[in-house]
Amino acid sequence: MKIEAKRSYVDVTRIVDAGLRKYMQNVFSHMSAGLLITAVVAYIMSLSDAFVLFLATSRGTSMLLSLVPLGIAMYLGAKINSISVDRARALFFVYAAMLGFLLSVVVASFSSSSLVVTFFVTSSMFLSMVIYGYTTGKDLTSWGSFLLMGLVGIIIAGFVNLFFMNSMTSFIISAIGVIVFTGLTAYDMQRIKSYYLQSDHPEIGEKKAIIGALMLYLDFINLFLSLLRFLGKSRD
Repeated sequence: MKIEAKRSYVDVTRIVDAGLRKYMQNVFSHMSAGLLITAVVAYIMSLSDAFVLFLATSRGTSMLLSLVPLGIAMYLGAKINSISVDRARALFFVYAAMLGFLLSVVVASFSSSSLVVTFFVTSSMFLSMVIYGYTTGKDLTSWGSFLLMGLVGIIIAGFVNLFFMNSMTSFIISAIGVIVFTGLTAYDMQRIKSYYLQSDHPEIGEKKAIIGALMLYLDFINLFLSLLRFLGKSRD
């Protein structure tokens, strides 16, 4: 009986491990596709001087465009249990494309070499925190409230600084952003892993993978933008 019980436990563990690997591959494949879409759209739109100039000088238009991806993210979070997998995936990719339009100004403003360097530094930090969040036995739930307060502070300070355009405030916001989004990467990774262990219906699991991809996608993008403040060099 003990041998049979042990075999059953091993079989279940193997099934869970295989399912978890497939789930995480799904998360990262969606995230990677989202980043690729954002990068391609941002690069293509950065080639249009007229579009970049219009977006850079029209704050009202930029703020209005930024509300679209925000609305998509809120809709996905609220309707994830009722919408189809294909619709959730399409909305995520639309979100990534819209962010690409907004980030075209960033691509046009910084040198290609500094963008590449910042990308590799971001990738290294991101991967390290993903591994930590996935493998650590420590419960990172206690990080949540601290990181949330930091995130809210960044959003409020960033919004206020749109009107004052103070370089020192921008520097401080970026420094805090590096800390907050580095921590959020590990925290979100652990949350995403726990979503799978809740043993949902396969379709719900698929949609949770998309939500997880969105979470990590945002962590990466925001960490990249925060680091760009320190590593980026203006385009000549």
